[in-house]
Amino acid sequence: MERPHHELTPKLLDSLYVEAMVLADEARSYFDRDQVTAIASPEISVAFSCESLKVTTRLMHSIAWLLNQKAMRAGEISQHDSHGDERDLGYSPASDDFQVQRFPDEAKALIAASEDLYFRLQRISTKMRARTAPASEPHAMIERLRASF
Repeated sequence: MERPHHELTPKLLDSLYVEAMVLADEARSYFDRDQVTAIASPEISVAFSCESLKVTTRLMHSIAWLLNQKAMRAGEISQHDSHGDERDLGYSPASDDFQVQRFPDEAKALIAASEDLYFRLQRISTKMRARTAPASEPHAMIERLRASF
């Protein structure tokens, strides 16, 4: 099976996967402590819970996408099967910058790191889809819309 040429080398893939797993472990550990919600106002407590869910969603989508890429590289799934919408990097809502600025520095750092990882994977995924997708105009419009979110 011929593999496509793109910037997601095995070394980069492994590095991104380790980064995602470490970040997921750090986020789980931090958000499980729940120290912020115990001392914060109800508004900050709810915002903190929402942001912890966004971080978790972002990281789980990232890990799932990276595992899909690993499976494709290992020949466990075909390149054709790897292009369905269910195998794309899932949607993750953006963080609320106003609320995030009210959180402790450690929470801010975890949120920013999860966004950074997700956006890097989103750029890689978009480039990979552009290289393997048919050049139809409707498909190109869908990809432009997908990349804008």
